[in-house]
This record gives sequence, structure tokens and C-alpha cells, in this order.
Amino acid sequence: MSKVIKTGICSFGMSGQIFHAPFIYVNPGFEFTAVVERSKDLARQRYPNVKVYTSVADLLADKELELIVVNTPNYTHFEYVKAALEAGKNVIVEKPFTVTAAEAEALIALAKEKKLLLSVYHNRRYDSDFKIVRKVLNEGLLGDVLEAEIHYDRFKEELSYKKHKEVANPGTGSLYDLGSHLIDQALQLFGFPQSVWADIRIIRKDSVVDDYFELVLFYDTLRVRLKCSYLIREALPSYQIHGRIGSFIKTKSDIQEAQLQRGLLPNSPDWGAEAPHEWGLLHTTIDGKTVKQYLPGTSGNYMDYYQGIYEAIANNAPNPVDPKDAKNVIRIIEAAFQSSKEGRVISL
Repeated sequence: MSKVIKTGICSFGMSGQIFHAPFIYVNPGFEFTAVVERSKDLARQRYPNVKVYTSVADLLADKELELIVVNTPNYTHFEYVKAALEAGKNVIVEKPFTVTAAEAEALIALAKEKKLLLSVYHNRRYDSDFKIVRKVLNEGLLGDVLEAEIHYDRFKEELSYKKHKEVANPGTGSLYDLGSHLIDQALQLFGFPQSVWADIRIIRKDSVVDDYFELVLFYDTLRVRLKCSYLIREALPSYQIHGRIGSFIKTKSDIQEAQLQRGLLPNSPDWGAEAPHEWGLLHTTIDGKTVKQYLPGTSGNYMDYYQGIYEAIANNAPNPVDPKDAKNVIRIIEAAFQSSKEGRVISL
């Protein structure tokens, strides 16, 4: 690649270590140039040539940097993305994009004014499980979809070691955290709904942030349920899609996060490949015949997102995640909280 994009990461916690640095490091179109670490020196141990700053302000002052990854706590996203854009940097921001849709709109306008790329890291679009679900729907294997349910469940009574996730600040809780993934996937599959109903609760003993939610997205002839609980010991399939002629049932089975936590890099053999026992069950009618079979999974690869970012910056290709899509996620989150508080369906 003729162009190399020098990139800085605002934090080297789990997000920086697992979801960003390895992809920037492996892709020849990028250089992992700088990072913010206030006390530890983990980044330089793994990447000896990286520059380490102790503040985001110092990182943004680095004139070498062309791209900044904002992966700090949710409530800081607006402040740091705004500062990065004003410093003339292209920006990737972790989900959730912002805390409010108004903040998202302001950042979109600023990026347009500055003629800079602003993208949101909705990496779960590149999971193996989601990719096969989208393939089934795009090929019309279920007919008109009438009902869909998507889960992101955990079994974890104890609070997160990431203290900022367990404080009742704006943008914390399961709906902003895991719900951002589920809502984005639903919008990618089915488009923007007409209205939303929600039940959002706290169920762990010592929690002060929501750790359970159920959302229902209403379309003309379709209902989409999005569910998350931190106290599900025996999880249901993550994807349950039912159409006029068939169903597709799929577990959440993408292995990239587990591979990254084991220290593998995205150029490793069999990256993101699903095991056969994780394949999804298709039960439908094809050419007048009933078909019930397990579909081979596709491989997940978050590098597709980063390659899309490279092409967008270097070759003016489309943004792999348009921030307007991410703003719509926040619109639905805001409406869901209103619905749960008022006990009614909210029109969008």
C-alpha cells in the first residue's frame, strides 16, 4: 500500500489491546504510532516502537497522527471525538457513538465541516454468526420475515472490574453497552422501525446500572425482540428468525474475541472460523421441497472494518460504518428508556 495511516489509540485497556491495536498492527495500511497510558507500560512491551502519552490532549497534539481511535468510557466520547476532529484528525469511535442523539448529530456535522472521516466501531457486523444470518435473509431463504429475536446474554452476578461501567453515569448500563450491538444488527437486517417498547431493569444484587433489557421493535408486518440479561446460565440461541416459509436458529459463536484474548493476531491461520457444532439450523422450503440442514458458518473478521477504514481515507471509498447509522442506534436507546419509564410504546 502506497499510503500508511499513522494511528493513535486513546486508551490501552481491553478495547485497545484486543479490538484495535492488533488490527492496526497487522494491516500494512496502518502504523500503530501512539497510545495513551497513564500509569502502565503495556503497549510498549508489546509494540516497542509505539509512542506513549499520558493524556489524550498530548496524543491529539501529535502532528504525525492522521487517525485517532476514541475508545475511552462512553460519557467521554463526545468530548474526545469533538477534540480530535477539531485537531484535524480522522476518527474511529467505539460504540456507543455518544450518549445522546443530539451529540451524535453535532459530531456528524463537525466531521462534514472539517471534511474528515468519522466512523463508529460497530464491529459485531463482522461476526461470523451475524454474517450467516444476513446471508440467509439476503437470499430470501425464509420468505417474508415475520418475527426475529436476537439475544446477548451472560451469567455474571459480580460487578465488572471496569469501575466506570458500574457507576450510574450517562451512557452506562447494558443497553448502551451490549444493546448497541443488538440494535445496530437489527437495523442492518430490517431497517429503521416505526416504534419501540422496552422493559429495562436492574437484576444483579449490587448493581446500580441496568443489566437486563427487552426491546420490541415494531415494523409493518414484523416484530423484532432484542434481549439481554446478565443472569442467564443456560442461554437460548442468539438468533431466532422466523419467516413465512422457514426458520433459522443460530448460536452466538464468533471466536475472534477469544482468539485475541489468547494473544493470536488477525493474520493467524483459520482466523474467525466457526466450528461445525456452531453452525446454524435452517428449516425451510426450497424449490417445493422441505429442507432441514445445518449451514456452514462464514468466518468473522474485524479486519474487514479496518480495511474499509483504510479505503475510505486513502481512496475515498464509502465509510464502513456511517455515523448516521450509529446515531439511529442512540435514537432507539433514548426512546427505549422513555418507553420503560412511561410504560408505553414510543413512536420513532
